[in-house]
This record gives sequence, C-alpha cells and structure tokens, in this order.
Amino acid sequence: MTERAKKIMRAYEAEDTYNFPEDGVAAAIRAIVNEHQYYQCCRDQDIEDMVVDARLLYDLANELEAL
Repeated sequence: MTERAKKIMRAYEAEDTYNFPEDGVAAAIRAIVNEHQYYQCCRDQDIEDMVVDARLLYDLANELEAL
C-alpha cells in the first residue's frame, strides 16, 4: 500500500464510520482532494482554478481497491 492510500484510509477511519459511515466517506474525499489538488490558471483570467486529475484518482482507486 502506498503512503497516499494510507493517508486516505486514516482519514476515513478517523471518523465515526460505525454510526455515520457518510462522515468517513466525506473525510476520505477531502483527503483525496487535499492530496491531489493543484491550481491551474485559466486563459484570459487571473483567477486560478483548483484541479484534480482524473487519472490520478483512478490510480488511487486501484491502490485502495487492492487493500
């Protein structure tokens, strides 16, 4: 298991997943975004957008699935 997969699992397990499993899912999603986000500037604007690369998310899903 990679370190990034461990971070996601720790975020999920830190929540009260027994009584509120949706809290664990929300925590895992936040951990995923925090781990993989980057900012990209848009053409014709000075504002940066937060982007998450879908290929990285698929790779992470494969790692988590292999646990």
